[in-house]
Amino acid sequence: MRDHDSHRQDPSKETPIRKDIFDQPVYSRGMELLDPEPSLPSWTFLTNHAHVLIAIDRNPELRQRDISHAVGITVGAVQRIIHELEADGYLKREKVGRRNRYQVNPDIGLRHPLESYHTVGDLLRCMD
Repeated sequence: MRDHDSHRQDPSKETPIRKDIFDQPVYSRGMELLDPEPSLPSWTFLTNHAHVLIAIDRNPELRQRDISHAVGITVGAVQRIIHELEADGYLKREKVGRRNRYQVNPDIGLRHPLESYHTVGDLLRCMD
């Protein structure tokens, strides 16, 4: 077991949902994980920022690597999005040991004028 995987429970008690491109088991932790790949739709109704918020809301202790798999984007894109969301108050990060725990601010309004009468919490409730 690698050092950065030491937080996982005993792998013999988890069932992998599939193998990744390196033939390693992938565990869902409550959501389907996706490798970034060109076969994903060229566009979706929600932005990657919304997808990152939804993934974090569902599991505040996800690693950035897990978020990238869940959303289908690179780890670098996740880092940039998290930084932007933190800078604008949509997200807070708390360091817990070597890990991060995230907290979504559900009371902040959405940014686009067509959506400005709704909050992040409204969006997240729709996605449950």
